[in-house]
Amino acid sequence: MTIHQDIIDYHATQIPGDRVICEALAKEIAHVLPEAENKIWHRHPVWFLDGNPVVGYSKLKDSVRLLFWSGQSFDEPNLKPEGSFKAAEARYTEADQINLAELRQWLEKARDIQWDYKNIVKRKGKLERLK
Repeated sequence: MTIHQDIIDYHATQIPGDRVICEALAKEIAHVLPEAENKIWHRHPVWFLDGNPVVGYSKLKDSVRLLFWSGQSFDEPNLKPEGSFKAAEARYTEADQINLAELRQWLEKARDIQWDYKNIVKRKGKLERLK
């Protein structure tokens, strides 16, 4: 799947070092999850499988944060818990910190291990694991 123009425009607003990180992440996500829809969601690039958010990234003050909505269920030591649901993150300050083999493994797990964020409001904040 191609990367949505809004995401390309998002990259263009980043400082050069962060733009390289964002572009590298987008390229790999699009390669491993070609079936995923991608768009800007809550002002950040996010990829969705069947309407469910699975991975995205955002610029923080001191880094670019890669977020997996179901990442706490991946059992990956280099993904750190984020928030009160099932999300986990990795942060990058330089593009060479991205371990492509590790990233590919996380992306495969993002396809296979999902919690149903798409219906979280309907379920009044309760997450259920998708099969």
